[in-house]
Parts: sequence; C-alpha cells; structure tokens
Amino acid sequence: MTPVKDNSPSPDQTDIHPPRFGRTPLNPGTVVFNLLRGGLIGSAELVPGISGGTVALVTGAYERVLYNANRLLDAVKAFATDRAEGVRRFKAVDWTMLLPMAVGMVAMVFALAGILGSFVEDHPVPAKSLFLGMVAVSVVVPLLMIDTTDLKRRLPVAVPLFIVGALFTFIATGFSSSTNPDPNLLLVFIAAAIAVCALILPGVSGSFFLYAIGIYSATLTAVSDLDVTYILVFGLGALTGLVLFVRVMEHLLTKHRTLTLFTMTGMLLGSLRALWPWQDEDAGIQAPGDQAGLALGLFLLGAAVVALMVIFEQVTKRRRAQGGSSHPGSTSGQLP
Repeated sequence: MTPVKDNSPSPDQTDIHPPRFGRTPLNPGTVVFNLLRGGLIGSAELVPGISGGTVALVTGAYERVLYNANRLLDAVKAFATDRAEGVRRFKAVDWTMLLPMAVGMVAMVFALAGILGSFVEDHPVPAKSLFLGMVAVSVVVPLLMIDTTDLKRRLPVAVPLFIVGALFTFIATGFSSSTNPDPNLLLVFIAAAIAVCALILPGVSGSFFLYAIGIYSATLTAVSDLDVTYILVFGLGALTGLVLFVRVMEHLLTKHRTLTLFTMTGMLLGSLRALWPWQDEDAGIQAPGDQAGLALGLFLLGAAVVALMVIFEQVTKRRRAQGGSSHPGSTSGQLP
C-alpha cells in the first residue's frame, strides 16, 4: 500500500505566531498604548530597584515581548544562512507592538537620564535610601516565582548556592560600589551585556547592577550629554548580551528554574550592600549619620512603591489564571 504523503506545513512553518500571539492591529489606539507601555518600562529601567521586566509583566507586555524578541533573534540567525527565510521570519515579528514600545522606552530614557543623574550625584544619601527600599522589597519577587514543593526537594543544593551568591555579591560590591566617573569602555561593554539580561527576569533591575559596580551615574551622564562613543559601546554591549545571554538565561529558567531563581535571590540580597547610604570612600559600611530621618522615610517610600507593584502583579496573575484563558503553551506572564 502506497503511503499517503503528508503535505501539511512543518511546525516551523506554521508556528511563527501561535493563536495567543496574533499580530497587534495597526491603529492610533494601539500605537499610543504601546508607546505608553514602552515609556513606563523605560522609566523603570532607569531606577535602581525597579525592574523593567516587572513593569512589562504588570502591563501585560512581558510574555509577548519575550516571544517576539526570541523570534527576532531567530530571524537574524536565519538571515545569515538563508536570506529568504530570514526575511520571512522578520516579517513574522510583531513590529506593530515592538517598534512603538522601543520608541517609548528610548524617549523616556533620554528624557529622564539627566534628572536622575543629578539626583544621584547631588543627593547620595536620599538617593541610596530610596533605592535601598526598592531593591530590598524586590528581593521577594524571584521567591514568588519559585515552586515551593520543588524548592524543598532541592534544598541541599539550593541553600549552598543561595549563600555563595549572597557572599559573592556582598564582597564584590564592597570593592566596586564607589562611583566611577570615567569607566573603561570595556567595562561599559561587559556591564551592558549583563544588565540587559535583567529585562527578561521580573524583579531584577539592570540599573541596580550598574549602580552596584559604580557606573550608573556615568551612564546617565553619557546619555544626558549625548556622549556618542559611550552610548554606542553600551548599545553594542546590550545587543551582544541579548544575543549571547538571553537564550542562556531562558534555558536556565526553563531547565533549572528553582536553583536559578534561588541563587539570584541570594545575589540580590548580598548586593544590597552597595545601596547602604553611609559608606566611606573605600565602600566601608558606616553607622547611620546625617539625614537619618529623611533616609528612613525615603527607604519606606521606595519599599512601598515596589510592594504595591508586586501586589498588583500577583493580583493580575491570579485574575488571569481564574479567567481560564490559558493556552497549552502559555504562561501567566513568566517564563515556563
């Protein structure tokens, strides 16, 4: 008996846009909406302690952006070997959503960089206090993403990784938390490549990483002053990180989710040292001094802002789960 030939398209040909990720309709309403979402995410990425990934999650953009970012990387890879296939994949990316969001993010970064840079430089104790409150609360975000049953099963490995992560960042920020007004461009490149990974993980702040290694103010100043060389190096580093590390992070979060998130929680906790408001010139910890009352108030304010975001995110997630709108391959806004 002659077998029937299956002429149906392969999954690779048909699954470029699963039903839950249909193209965004092009109209003034969707453009303005995505501009605003991009602006909110860009604003968050500028503030140490607030995660752009969390804001993307809260605004409902996270999963769709991550999906299309991966499709864009697939298109670039395909274009290198097969131009026709690469063009087809480029066309399949949801540009109607990505472009307005990118414009909104970039516009907000350039609009706010000078203001935040001045705040950090001229008011170090209030700035660190505000950011400390934000990051202290954001430590719980990776914990909320962990399956507690799986964590209990993996505790013998998870606890040592948590401790190592916390000690590593505590010691590392003790060497580097002082401000570097003129960082080496190689450091800028590497820092940008690592910081961009924070975009894919809600609760992790790329700006906080820049702050912890001492180049946050220099980066804001470069953006505000339109330092083309610095901006280009930073942009190339971010692009490199996107290509090299995002897939690695996605793999870790898929295959070793619990251990990865628990280790990152430890690293976040240890790196709080960089934000202690009272430090000497060698990043040594000092007792509370001037402006202690103001520092406490700003710490509580920063903590409250992030706590409200976390609560809103959790409520939104529960509502989506109760809505029963899940797809066999979908998630509630986080990586599987």
